[in-house]
Amino acid sequence: NMLRTTAINVIRHFGVVGECNIQYALDPNNETYYIIEVNARLSRSSALASKATGYPLAYVAAKLALGIALPDIKNSVTGVTTACFEPSLDYCVVKIPR
Repeated sequence: NMLRTTAINVIRHFGVVGECNIQYALDPNNETYYIIEVNARLSRSSALASKATGYPLAYVAAKLALGIALPDIKNSVTGVTTACFEPSLDYCVVKIPR
């Protein structure tokens, strides 16, 4: 929850609308963390995040760019929820270089 809260604060500070990913370095010995990169765009990491969460990031970002409000965007994956629905994960996804 600490990194999620930080991410929300960062995107609000910068005024990001649409997709954004933030990469952190986390000290395993304590709760010290560093933001090492902020990307306010779709990236290869976005595809991994979409696949891992089932949340259609590119679709939602495109709709937002067209001026459609988040509550008015239907989640194309679930077909039931709106884009305001935040996925709840009970697992961890790791990207490992080849």
